[in-house]
Amino acid sequence: MSKYDQPDRRPAVVTGASAGIGAATAQVLAAAGFPVALGARRTEKLEEVADRIRSAGGEAVVARLDVADGDSVKAFAETVQRVLGAIEVLVSNAGSVSPGSLVEIDPDRVARELDVAVVGAHRLVRAFVPGMVERRRGDVVFVSSDVAVRARPFMGAYTASKWGLEGLVSSIQMELEGSGVRASVVRPGSTWSEMGSDWDPDAGAFVLNEWVKWGHARHGHFLKPRAIADAIAMVVSAPRGTHLSLVEVNPEAPVEER
Repeated sequence: MSKYDQPDRRPAVVTGASAGIGAATAQVLAAAGFPVALGARRTEKLEEVADRIRSAGGEAVVARLDVADGDSVKAFAETVQRVLGAIEVLVSNAGSVSPGSLVEIDPDRVARELDVAVVGAHRLVRAFVPGMVERRRGDVVFVSSDVAVRARPFMGAYTASKWGLEGLVSSIQMELEGSGVRASVVRPGSTWSEMGSDWDPDAGAFVLNEWVKWGHARHGHFLKPRAIADAIAMVVSAPRGTHLSLVEVNPEAPVEER
């Protein structure tokens, strides 16, 4: 057995874990035996997720995290590693999206969405990945979106943030080559989640209609967060020697009657 083999205990960090894909991922990883650290700004929601994990026999710790704040990321990393030990798995999932035309929205909003998705991901990398490189093992999964390859109208800032994120990950993958640390992208298609639930209903309907206009909604099926969580668990559970560098997860079209 190599000293670089994955240990039996692999503590995992999941960001954006208060709802949606992040909450589902934390629960799926915990059920698979990963001790999980849940990070987000809404700690009361994190505690609800952690309670479900503990009730099912899993191990979970909660700490407040704002990936747009460097001090918050540093404090979070110190807290969770003090409780769980060295982090073996990092799932970077935090994101922000609001509808609006790029010629009308404030540049500060564009900057915020880019800061969360791109710079926030890098803050997490700086906090956790150097230790992985030193140990010559670890998994880092970045949750992207199919907007990174199929831009959406009236979601331009979010689209730019995911394009930027995937460019960042492409560079990281090359830089980590041979380090034993695997950086991966999980790229979901349309997914039912809390993201976008605070939109004005008329604005949401308008954006969805624009998706149809540009051919982005061929059918009405959406993924559930659990589907993305299962894909993430598959990526980080792959045996050494296997690198699932990009996994696309799309909703299956409804079966046509014959």
